[in-house]
Amino acid sequence: MSSLRSRLLLFVLRNRHLLRGRLKRRAMIDWDTSIQDFRRDVDKSSGLFGKVPEGIDVSPVDIDGLNAEWILPSGASKDKAILYFHGGGYVSGNCRAHRMHVAKIVKRSNIGALLFEYRLAPEHPFPAAVHDSLKTYMYLLDQGTAPGSIAFMGDSAGGGLCLATLLALKDQKIPLPAAAVALSPWTDLACAGDTYTTNLEVEPLAPTGAWNVFSHYYVGDNDPRNPYISPLYGDLNGLTPILIYVGEYEVMLSDSTRFAEKARNAGVDITLHVGKGLFHCYPVCAPLFPEATQAMEEISRFLNDRLSAD
Repeated sequence: MSSLRSRLLLFVLRNRHLLRGRLKRRAMIDWDTSIQDFRRDVDKSSGLFGKVPEGIDVSPVDIDGLNAEWILPSGASKDKAILYFHGGGYVSGNCRAHRMHVAKIVKRSNIGALLFEYRLAPEHPFPAAVHDSLKTYMYLLDQGTAPGSIAFMGDSAGGGLCLATLLALKDQKIPLPAAAVALSPWTDLACAGDTYTTNLEVEPLAPTGAWNVFSHYYVGDNDPRNPYISPLYGDLNGLTPILIYVGEYEVMLSDSTRFAEKARNAGVDITLHVGKGLFHCYPVCAPLFPEATQAMEEISRFLNDRLSAD
């Protein structure tokens, strides 16, 4: 059974519309939704996560025109690094909105992270985000960080993007990072999994229709089953060890379960955790409830076990 604190938070998430004076439980995303307004709302909500903890330094970086920032334990070197791919449905997200999530991981693991901003749809549909991700990884390599000392990590669309980037690196015969962590990764932009229907009524976070609209904006004129868009449809043989966390109540649950099954059948070292009674990207909520705290501890151990300091 899920913890009391996680059930209380789930209750608040499901009824937050009442706290805002609205009768309709869930927001709707459709073709008339302003993406600019959606981005502003995301940026505004990022302020609810507090301040970067003491002992963590944040330094801006320009990677050939891409905004990025190093989030490091004070005095730490960059011989190990987490390359962090932010979420936001491929249409939103930036360093500011994800800084606190990444800082928690850095604080607990004592490994620095490079958080970067890839170009967003609909202004920049696929393959812009993949190109920017490859460029950022190559920047790390050019700075002298060994592939065996790098881990990919991402949430939601960023989780899918980090897995798609692994496939692109493999196909280009570029050395892969040592490991990858994906929180509720969006691996199927065709949205063909059964939980897009079966979990629709229990999903507490995603606005109705968001996955269809955002997928269309990012995919553009391409096939949504292109593996660099939807890594579920790729050849997963030879991928680096992967750790996935997903909530039981997500519409995107099947994106994780189907990917994990296919990866396991391909011989990939993959571990999947399905959080009982939990929701999208729940580990970033640590330390609000025990399941999130435990997940964050497990992620930190995984990163430290997998990363060398060559």
